[in-house]
Amino acid sequence: MARGDRPAVTSGTVRRTVEAVWRGESARIVGGLARYTGDVELAEDLAQEALAEALVSWSVDGVPREPISWLLTVGRRRAVDGFRRRAALDAKYAELARNLDESVENELFDPEHIDDDVLALMFVACHPVLGKEARIAMTLRVVGGLTSQEIARSFFVPVSTVQARITRAKKALTAAGVQFEVPDARQRRERLGSVLQVIYLIFTEGSSASGGEAWLRTELAGEALRLGRVLSRLAPEPEVFGLLALMELTAARFPARLDGEGRPVLLEDQDRTRWDRAAIRRGLAALERASSQRGLGPYAAQADIAACHARAASVEETDWARIVAVYDALVRATPWPVLELNRAVAVAMLSGPEAALELIEGIELPGSHLVPAVRGELLARSGRGEQARAEYLEAARLCGNAAQRTVLEDKAAALDG
Repeated sequence: MARGDRPAVTSGTVRRTVEAVWRGESARIVGGLARYTGDVELAEDLAQEALAEALVSWSVDGVPREPISWLLTVGRRRAVDGFRRRAALDAKYAELARNLDESVENELFDPEHIDDDVLALMFVACHPVLGKEARIAMTLRVVGGLTSQEIARSFFVPVSTVQARITRAKKALTAAGVQFEVPDARQRRERLGSVLQVIYLIFTEGSSASGGEAWLRTELAGEALRLGRVLSRLAPEPEVFGLLALMELTAARFPARLDGEGRPVLLEDQDRTRWDRAAIRRGLAALERASSQRGLGPYAAQADIAACHARAASVEETDWARIVAVYDALVRATPWPVLELNRAVAVAMLSGPEAALELIEGIELPGSHLVPAVRGELLARSGRGEQARAEYLEAARLCGNAAQRTVLEDKAAALDG
């Protein structure tokens, strides 16, 4: 498109546009480039180079109508240039250069390839050549587009630890010569657990953002849902449907989780008539498919809890006894601190805050606001306002999300005097 067709824009506007495209479409961009180069580490490097070029070019020529196609084309051409430079040293690169050159010149950006590219990228990043932590960290970074800080908050580890895991993972994949492709059925089963955990973590970050200004990142949660739906067709296993059910039932509450001014609305205050009934129906149908003679897996069990909320007309009418029973089973199977904390909240709803306060003693989530936030809520409901206020303020200090921090500060302020 000629320069005159798109007016020049300010560098600040371009930077925000580039950041928005990368945040929402990074997996598609890296996946598309990885399909052409066969190298995930190289694909991410090429994507970053294309973004850098966009910052300059779009400021002059304007933002293209198809920014993803533009970035893919630039990335592919840079790949061709790099392989040409190395072709004299290695016949493999010469062949790659010829193939890539043809694809850049002759093949238009095809959105029909996208689902396969992103899913293939996820399965590659979850390759067994990598350790569990490295698999998940790399997939969240490359597929989910999460920052190192966001991933670190999810695992309650230092940012440097996450960065080191991602660097080692990329080098290990390259050294092992891992092919960019959706693996066969046997290999899919071997990697399915890691893939499910990554989709779950991406959705969790979208439904309750660990940082930034917004409480919800609906585009990230929507991408996790899309991946879950694609995966349910590729691997129709009970726990795939369990995770899909959990995401559908949780996303159904999104329309009621913010008020008219964009402020968070807690579950007990939500207008349940605004919940997405179609999403609830899809979630309940997926939960039915997740049921098996062996009982519910961990994702399906969490979906069962979400279903209790979806079926209830109010907080008071919720089946808290069933929710506590499901959490009991989850904690026995996987004694994860976040599950233990959620169980304590359910116990408070069933048996009162004092019983729950005893349960959260000893729960540790280093650097997280979650434990003091829950403790503050329980203390407030027990009538211990001064102690509750101190816990809310501590939670606000630790909270990385501006919207959540405001809620905590407002709770503390309401207890003043």
